[in-house]
Amino acid sequence: MVLLVDLQERLMPAIYDGDVVVARAARVAQAAKLLGVPVGATEQYPAGLGPTVQPLAAYPGAVLAKTMFSALDDPDFPALLPVGSVEIVVAGCEAHVCVLQTVLGLLALGHRVVVVADAIGSRDPADKAIAIERARQHGAEIVTSEMVLFEWLRDSRHPRFREVQQLLK
Repeated sequence: MVLLVDLQERLMPAIYDGDVVVARAARVAQAAKLLGVPVGATEQYPAGLGPTVQPLAAYPGAVLAKTMFSALDDPDFPALLPVGSVEIVVAGCEAHVCVLQTVLGLLALGHRVVVVADAIGSRDPADKAIAIERARQHGAEIVTSEMVLFEWLRDSRHPRFREVQQLLK
């Protein structure tokens, strides 16, 4: 599954390279839709930070409004994960707060966690870099959005290959 963490209207303008983060998260979400991979999202205090940004709003099958930094600390979080989810592909903001705490929680529960480095962001690039390193130290796999797409496809003969390939242009 893909988990979009707190990619919200009032937060993204403050994120370093926020437009790129949203574009890469959208690439992953679009490919997920094409390939039948479930997408869920969280929104940190949506009354203050607004809803999920428009380019991503149509993709989540479910959205969890939360106030906890780690989505796992919200009692409704388990309903966001499809039954039997093992691999969780994570994109979102802020890398060093909600994304990292959620990633660490997922790892502690035994999930395979894949952090999409070009689809996460923080206000300060140094915070993002340290968050990526810490997630890696705890066992998360660090990838790019393009890596995710090709790993999902696995073969250039995949029936959706051309459609997914278009997302890279």
